[in-house]
Amino acid sequence: METWGPSTDVQDPALGTTIMAVEFDGGVVMGADSRTSTGTYVANRVSDKITSVGDKIFVCRSGSAADTQAVVDIIRLYLQMHSLEINKEPEVPTAANLLNQVCYSNKDRLMAGMICAGYDERNGGKVFSVPLGGGVFEHPFVIGGSGSGYIYGFCDSNFRKGMSKQECQQFVKNAVSLAMWRDGSSGGVIRLVTITKDGVEKEMVSGEKLPHLAQGWCP
Repeated sequence: METWGPSTDVQDPALGTTIMAVEFDGGVVMGADSRTSTGTYVANRVSDKITSVGDKIFVCRSGSAADTQAVVDIIRLYLQMHSLEINKEPEVPTAANLLNQVCYSNKDRLMAGMICAGYDERNGGKVFSVPLGGGVFEHPFVIGGSGSGYIYGFCDSNFRKGMSKQECQQFVKNAVSLAMWRDGSSGGVIRLVTITKDGVEKEMVSGEKLPHLAQGWCP
């Protein structure tokens, strides 16, 4: 029987994952776990799901690993050509809309849910969600992937506007760590990318340094 939509074969390498991005005054913080699964088998424990498409624009990837890598490569090429045309760095909304065009135009062939975030001189730090099937939604913070369902309540109750860079970094670490604790498809280490006008700062939080917010009741 022929089915509509992308393949659901459990053997396809997939980023059953937790991704998120938060904006603050002066930039954005992006975070993700590092587990890539092939069915119930962990194909990669330390994959990098936060991929650059510009000097200060990054994309968090969830869904099919192959699909999201191909989409990001296309967006990077488009943005490079656009940058040459306008003779300056592209803006974050431009990247998000390009990402949406590719995902929406191929919505029956792709399994890709993305977060596009970054910093540009005109807009500052911006965060956009491009979910499965396409669409561009701007929010002060976005979560996605299979682990996101476990942390909506935590994020809604702990997020507040006006947080500092350090507070946003800790907020992302706590949220992704909680998702990794509950979601079997999320795990490994936490990768953090902080983007400001001064550049890009990357951090990896290894397993023994993850926030253990359940330590008060769980051994």
